[in-house]
Amino acid sequence: MAIVKPLNYDEASPRAKAVFDDIKVTRGLPDVNNFWKSVAHDPATLERIWANLKTVMAPGALDARTKELIYVAVSIANGCEYCVASHSAAARAKGADDAMLAELVAVVGMACQTNALAQAYRPAVDPQFQAK
Repeated sequence: MAIVKPLNYDEASPRAKAVFDDIKVTRGLPDVNNFWKSVAHDPATLERIWANLKTVMAPGALDARTKELIYVAVSIANGCEYCVASHSAAARAKGADDAMLAELVAVVGMACQTNALAQAYRPAVDPQFQAK
C-alpha cells in the first residue's frame, strides 16, 4: 500500500507543477506517472531527483536502451517492483524485446548468486582484476 496518496496536478504545489510540466514536455506525455505524483509531496526532492535522472539518462557513451536495461537490472536486484515495471516498459519502447529482458533477468539472477557467494567467502581480489 502506498505511504502517501499520489498528488494530481491540481493538488500539487507550484514547484511540483513546474517539475510535472517539465516531465510531460521532456517525455512527451499527457500526465506524469504515480512515482512522480508521490514524490511531489516533497517538491525539493522531486526537483532534485528529476534533474539527476535527466542528467544520468541523457545521451552519452551508453545508448538509451542500454541505460534502461541497466535500470531494470538494478531495480530487480533492489527488489523495486515499480521501477522494474516502469523501466521495462521504457526499455521496450526503446527496442528491447522478450528475449533481451529474459536474458537480462538470467544475468541479474546469476550475478546476485555469485555476488552473495563472493561476499560470503570474501576471497582476495586477483591481481589481474584490480584497477591499474
